[in-house]
Amino acid sequence: MSGRGRTLPAALIGTVFRRARPDEIPECGRIWRDSINDYIRPLGQPEIPDELAGIGRLHAHTRSTDPERFIVAVRPGEDGERIVGFGSALVRGAPGLGRGPFWYLSMLFVRPETQGEGLGRTLLERLLPEPAFEGALAVAVDSLQPISAALYGRFGMVPRSPVLDLTGSIERPDAFPELPSGVVPVAFETIADGPPDGPGPRELSAAVDALDLEVIGAEHPQDHRFVRLEGRRGYLYRGPDGSAMGYGYAGAVGRIGPVAVRDPGLLDAVVGHLAGAVPARGATAIWAHGDAPRLVATLLAAGLRIDGFPLLLCWDRPFLDLTRYLPLSPGLP
Repeated sequence: MSGRGRTLPAALIGTVFRRARPDEIPECGRIWRDSINDYIRPLGQPEIPDELAGIGRLHAHTRSTDPERFIVAVRPGEDGERIVGFGSALVRGAPGLGRGPFWYLSMLFVRPETQGEGLGRTLLERLLPEPAFEGALAVAVDSLQPISAALYGRFGMVPRSPVLDLTGSIERPDAFPELPSGVVPVAFETIADGPPDGPGPRELSAAVDALDLEVIGAEHPQDHRFVRLEGRRGYLYRGPDGSAMGYGYAGAVGRIGPVAVRDPGLLDAVVGHLAGAVPARGATAIWAHGDAPRLVATLLAAGLRIDGFPLLLCWDRPFLDLTRYLPLSPGLP
């Protein structure tokens, strides 16, 4: 932890900040749900349901990769400690690789009844890296939360680009362009289980790492493992000379992403291929950046709609190429 904010506001005297335990992940999910529902309920927006398995798996993943950056704020309660807020962040990349490392705030939520006490800011100060950290700081914030956006802005993480949640049924698949001639999609499992004299897992990992270094400035194999454990199928897109032009994931539950491509013009064709190669059992859902307007227009033409209010991606310096990348989720770039 950075050690910033050593003096606690008076309202937080008696609050303890420490690393989260594995058994506290479900309670963090409930705080996440209750906090969001508290500010979308007055707007008549659909509330987040009680099914928290997905967010729990994401929290467990970020805690496992960055345990020192997943912290809870606790106070005495009737039955022992009571969690009143939590935050998690991750660091990906290393000096000398890509654009250098970046710090990303995955989650920061407090119980609705603790709003205005300075708890959120104190959690953030304990999650921020040391001032000597040589990398970007970034976070995605709900556009409905101007107070949170202002808090992050004080630390240089200024809103830069909208992040849109596009969902629905793909009613017009012909809205997507075809993959360019010579670009061939190859399923990850085909590469992994291929003949001994063919490209194998090591070559696949090297190709994906190289794409990540180029597009987001950091390798993050731990997150790729998580995506595969979530049941998403991966594809590597090879050019006419066999080089890796991109990769992408899609799952039968309907979520597409992450996706990375070398050429921005390839993004909508890759998304179209993924949507057809891994048919969704229900609705299709994609997190898309406003910096990729052609893809957004294509998704809308295909029948998806913008669901809810946009998020805002904030950073203090550029850390990924938004024209060539789709994230897994706002909590994990």
